[in-house]
Amino acid sequence: MSSYFSLFIFLYVVNISEKSFGEMFTSMMSVKQAVFAERQLVDYLRIYLEHEIQRLDDIKRFFSRVTSLHSGIYNEPSATIANPIVAFKLVKRLKSEWMNVVNSNEAEENINALREGYRRMEGSLPKLEDLQGAAQGLMRLQDVYHLRVEGLVRGYFQRITDGNAMDIYKPPVSDTLSGDDCFLVGKVAYDSEDYYHSVQWFEEAVRLFRGREWSPENEGTLEDALDHLMNLNIIYMVHFNVEKYEKLLEESPPVTNQSLDLKRPDSTNLRTRNVYEKLCQTKGSQPKHFENPRLFCDYFTNGNPGLLLQPIKRELISLQPYVVLFHSFVTRAEAKRIKEYAVPGLRRSVVASGVNQATAEYRISKSAWLKESAHGVVGKVDRRISMVTGLNVQPPYAEYLQVVNYGIGGHYEPHFDHATSDSSPLYRLKTGNRVATFMIYLSSVEAGGFTAFIYANFSVPVVENGALFWWNLHRNGQGNVDTLHAGCPVIVGDKWVANKWVHEFGQEFQRRCSLNPEE
Repeated sequence: MSSYFSLFIFLYVVNISEKSFGEMFTSMMSVKQAVFAERQLVDYLRIYLEHEIQRLDDIKRFFSRVTSLHSGIYNEPSATIANPIVAFKLVKRLKSEWMNVVNSNEAEENINALREGYRRMEGSLPKLEDLQGAAQGLMRLQDVYHLRVEGLVRGYFQRITDGNAMDIYKPPVSDTLSGDDCFLVGKVAYDSEDYYHSVQWFEEAVRLFRGREWSPENEGTLEDALDHLMNLNIIYMVHFNVEKYEKLLEESPPVTNQSLDLKRPDSTNLRTRNVYEKLCQTKGSQPKHFENPRLFCDYFTNGNPGLLLQPIKRELISLQPYVVLFHSFVTRAEAKRIKEYAVPGLRRSVVASGVNQATAEYRISKSAWLKESAHGVVGKVDRRISMVTGLNVQPPYAEYLQVVNYGIGGHYEPHFDHATSDSSPLYRLKTGNRVATFMIYLSSVEAGGFTAFIYANFSVPVVENGALFWWNLHRNGQGNVDTLHAGCPVIVGDKWVANKWVHEFGQEFQRRCSLNPEE
């Protein structure tokens, strides 16, 4: 059986998913699935190598046999060739066996089978946007947590504090970045005219390519980094990239230390960025329970008979805005099932854009909507939410359960859950604005991922299986500006949350109106 036919049979019997994981970088679940895609490619490559080794072994055996003949019986060709058997084998070998070696298509068949396997898997592999998004995720972590590029290159998450490098988190499993990796991150930054990041990553690439530390006298410009790369005489691909960007620089206005303002870019013009990032790095300034006696922890039943035998652990986090953390709100089994149900429907998360919805760089995640009627565990969780809040969470008075999985450096910059414009798509439900948010943490994370309340100046770390609840609107129907909140970028971990948004209509007797703007 030929090598090509063997590989064809293998590809046929293996069930290869044609599903595309487009926008893979926006969900860690998609990134995990990519591991299995690469594992399949490794199997294809293993089979290719096995057949190539077998092919080369056959050639080696032929070479050894012919070589031994020329160092043995062919030392005296006149006497040897006089033997008709020896002469026949020589003629046959030159006419047949050498032609089989030289004209063999086996190598081409093997590589074509490997290419066919790759083609079948291509829909499950990252796209260019994923590569760019992953690089931008690293730069986002670098910015929000003030991480050192040198530390990231070594697989550490460090920032400079009082002149010293301080570890934010030491992952048990990590990897280092190569010069080529750093060059690519710098290239992504450069393509978006982000010279602040491109210079840092290009400089680190230069240091790694040269194999020793490089400390330029000045801060360095983009041309400096590229000039150093050009002088390294390293692999052709790097030369190609450098030459391409040198050409782009020649076509652009000259960049000098004076004209190149190496300020960190702010594409979303976020006015609260400094507060937001500080809250992501620490837990903010919320008072401790012993500092404010009005904050407390208790076992909570909300007067509901269904909670009498198993009350909920309640922790009052803040009074203004009113924010409560319910510990152990769901079980691990429930969280696992909700995530499993959500996986097939995960799509890039969107934000309100006028009367429509669109993807945005300030929200990197995927989400799916789960109906109570389709999944029993969702109905069970919905009823539990209703018991602890006293609210009507049945559609159309509440939205379906939204399950969210964050991506590489996944985050959601400061935003309101309630509509701030009359043209918001939220009003299409005809049930008013979002009066309350109930957010369940379906997983833990190793580092990062806090929920930060910007104007209230406090943040809450991810509490696995816990749930946060807050009122988005005052009792007079006006939005509570203190509920401006954000999902901090995840440094390490796979963050899953489930959101239940409750609307105004249907809550008239559960949460009565008031003209007092403070309530």
